Amino acid sequence: MPPVTILAITRLSDAERAQIAAVAPHSRIIEAAGWFDGEYRQTWPPFAIERYLPAHATGRGTRAERDAMLAEAEIILAGFPFPLDLRSRTPRLTWFHQRPAGASNLLDCDLWGSDVTVTTSRGSANGRAIAEFAVAGVMHIAKDLSRAAIERQTRHFDASAYRPMMLDGKTACVVGAGGIGLEVGRLCAALGMRVTGTRRTKPAGPPPAGFTEVGGAADLDRLLPEADMVAICCQWTPETEKLFDAPRFARMKPGSILVNVARGEIVDSDALADALARGHLRGAVLDVYAGETEGPPPEHLWSDPRVVVTPHVSGLIDDDRHGAIGIFCDNLRAWLEGGPKSPAMTNVVDWARGY
Repeated sequence: MPPVTILAITRLSDAERAQIAAVAPHSRIIEAAGWFDGEYRQTWPPFAIERYLPAHATGRGTRAERDAMLAEAEIILAGFPFPLDLRSRTPRLTWFHQRPAGASNLLDCDLWGSDVTVTTSRGSANGRAIAEFAVAGVMHIAKDLSRAAIERQTRHFDASAYRPMMLDGKTACVVGAGGIGLEVGRLCAALGMRVTGTRRTKPAGPPPAGFTEVGGAADLDRLLPEADMVAICCQWTPETEKLFDAPRFARMKPGSILVNVARGEIVDSDALADALARGHLRGAVLDVYAGETEGPPPEHLWSDPRVVVTPHVSGLIDDDRHGAIGIFCDNLRAWLEGGPKSPAMTNVVDWARGY
């Protein structure tokens, strides 16, 4: 096979570069990390730019030079953010792989619904780290630790105001029992919790380790009333848009805890705020919220001491275990042997399904 041109719109370590070269030794790898930062400032919301770009990054090269790189690319490996008009500028592109796991990142890009094969790093994220974050958030609310911050400000203890909740023997429901969701379930089971879950379709065979049951999407309403903690780990698709609305919150067990480490659009924030205001939920842990690239979270959630809101950081750790390059290299082998439509490629985005 003739040499293939791979454009990396993301930073590569020496080890990652060597890993790719070992699979495709005759490939030409063009590294363009930082080249498009100026374009991002013009096309992405200012809040996203502040969150994801270095303070003074303005990009490199001219528009013509960046267009020339894109025009040569047969394969693109990208991080976040990325150029939103990729398809219109890449006549030779056959495959695009993104380091992040969520296909919903691509909704505003002209690659969505195109003829280009698009793959994600679903299942290779720092799943254990995200699961630890989810459980840490639940612990924070279950043990009423927000009161410690309040008491620090008032310089007054009120031990009688604490209402700690024991997790041992309680039930956790994992919505989206895939890669991250399975890790959440295992940790909850290690705490002595009974764990149930759902997936888009009910899986065949016995439930995975730590789970007593994993049902399909239709089983969610049956499982919610039993759950003391609900962890949202599923993909954001048209089917899961505002999956947690007012009727669904009403089905949740009184005094339960909601955790969302997936996408903010899966939760109706007004319905969540109402459930909290009525005292129906004990609290919520939100690493994501709707519109997180456009501005801060809704004030009525951010100011509520029963709600923990963080800026999509649950996957950040001091020991990187992200497997995006591993998936990319596996798919690169399949691409070299069978082309961009090779059935051996994994995590190919199904435009109709949404991930």
